[in-house]
Amino acid sequence: MSMLLFILILIALWQGFYYLAVDVFEICKSYTVPSPIGVGQRFVESLSDGTLLKATFNSLGRGIAGYAIAILIGVIVGLLIHHFKYLQKNLKPMLLGLQTLPSVCWVPFSILWFGLSTKAILFVVVMGATFSISISVDNAIKNVPPIYLKAALTMGAKKSQLYKDVILPACLPELVSGLKQGWSFAWRALMAGEVMTTSIGLGQTLITGRDLADINQVMLVMLVIVLVGILIDKCIFSAIEHRMLKKRGLLSE
Repeated sequence: MSMLLFILILIALWQGFYYLAVDVFEICKSYTVPSPIGVGQRFVESLSDGTLLKATFNSLGRGIAGYAIAILIGVIVGLLIHHFKYLQKNLKPMLLGLQTLPSVCWVPFSILWFGLSTKAILFVVVMGATFSISISVDNAIKNVPPIYLKAALTMGAKKSQLYKDVILPACLPELVSGLKQGWSFAWRALMAGEVMTTSIGLGQTLITGRDLADINQVMLVMLVIVLVGILIDKCIFSAIEHRMLKKRGLLSE
């Protein structure tokens, strides 16, 4: 209830700002400032013609597909970096540098290599998330206390059992946090890829609103992007973290 009240207060303040800036003092034009009423109207219209749902599901599908590929590549690269000192010394600094690149930097490559297609969008998503996941995997394994491995070996565990019975359970909380961060990178990269293509999605819908000077549509898409990101975090990653902590006795009922 408190969260709902907080949101209602924010909407009221937002509408009040619009009223003062546009209608009273006329310091802003109506087409440059979104309003809650205008965004609500665009929301109803977009739901009625199905464009918003179609764009959202298309974006989610691409985001999940690209994220899955990024996890596969990122985990393999992270394991290689952890096991080989040469890669740890030379490749990891490069990955740290590449991770700082905005995802939009990969868009020209994707268009030149794959054209204005879904493959181009997936490429941007993969490049946007893979480096973060690789680094997270390496750091998660590296932060496992060495005493755990020594104790397991002392008790007769084979090296092949270490990952399954010791390393994975010990590094799982940090690994999940890294995967959550990787999803945020993937979701942002997806928007960067979609705004540069003609494929139907939230990014393309956002650019359409800009081209039509429809600031309410732009704001609506931005809110949907944020809402989807929050729902994915709460329904998947936070649920996994909660279950993990509860199973380990680190969370009270």
